[in-house]
Amino acid sequence: MHLLTLSGIYKKEANNFFLQEINFNLQRLQKIAIAGETGSGKSTLLKIIAGWIQPDAGEVLFENKRVRGPKEELIPGHRGIAYLSQHFELRSNYRVDEVLEYANKLSIEEAQTIYAICRIGHLLKRKTDQLSGGEKQRIALARLLISSPRLLLLDEPFSNLDMILKNILKSVIHDLGKRLNITCMLVSHDPLDTLSWADEIMVMKNGQIVQIGSPAQIYRQPVNEYVAGLFGKYSLLNEAQAKAFPAFAGIHLDSKHLLIRPEQVTITSEKNRAITGKVKQVRFFGSYYEVEVVLPENNIIVKTEQSNLAKGDTVYINLSPDDVWYL
Repeated sequence: MHLLTLSGIYKKEANNFFLQEINFNLQRLQKIAIAGETGSGKSTLLKIIAGWIQPDAGEVLFENKRVRGPKEELIPGHRGIAYLSQHFELRSNYRVDEVLEYANKLSIEEAQTIYAICRIGHLLKRKTDQLSGGEKQRIALARLLISSPRLLLLDEPFSNLDMILKNILKSVIHDLGKRLNITCMLVSHDPLDTLSWADEIMVMKNGQIVQIGSPAQIYRQPVNEYVAGLFGKYSLLNEAQAKAFPAFAGIHLDSKHLLIRPEQVTITSEKNRAITGKVKQVRFFGSYYEVEVVLPENNIIVKTEQSNLAKGDTVYINLSPDDVWYL
């Protein structure tokens, strides 16, 4: 039995669809991320699952029981489903342990385990107005977890956090499923945050599901340029541009385009197996360089560890047919 099933979900407002024909299943302990551009319907979908928004059509089943919306329930929400909004609130001028005490349904030992997972044990005696944004978010998360949910919905949990706090929260979320056996769904405005976390990624555009697949499938085998662009830079070659590379000379491409990630391009010293290009720009990203190369018919982006490249250098670019994806 699926933990969560969505069937034929529609949501419409002012003659515009927020969501159209949403269908999917979530298995127990599966980690699924929802990605898409702003306005694609990600947060609306999460709120419908949580019981905070009423769908216009379709149904949500949680543990084989229908999730009722706010038109059917006096207090919105569904028992067993916890929803952390990006606009969470904590009571002002209260100690952290007091805020958590009101929601706690666990023993002291079980609650302490959650506080340790959320990295907030050292904050329990502080007032809520003495906390940073990242600390408040972890406390809001702990407050949900001590209510013993079976499904946790996280709406843009990394927004407005600096890199240090973001990495701490990522570690917390990673530990949740392992140590607490809680199933998680996560929405992020930065889809790159989801690649290392999710078992499956759902990509949305204009209220519809565009693609569902593993992180590797979504990144390496996107169904279109929209999905490709969400998850990083790429180059797109038409048939003529692709056949300029020696490795593609005898391959029938059937007028398809080649989608190439920067790490799939090689700078080589073997001139006879490559195309000659000129370096247009070099950008440093710490562990690698991103190089834009001008080729006879187009430009291509290369990811490399070579540190001796500069604007105007001549380079030799190679591609392998086994490394590209055909759109």
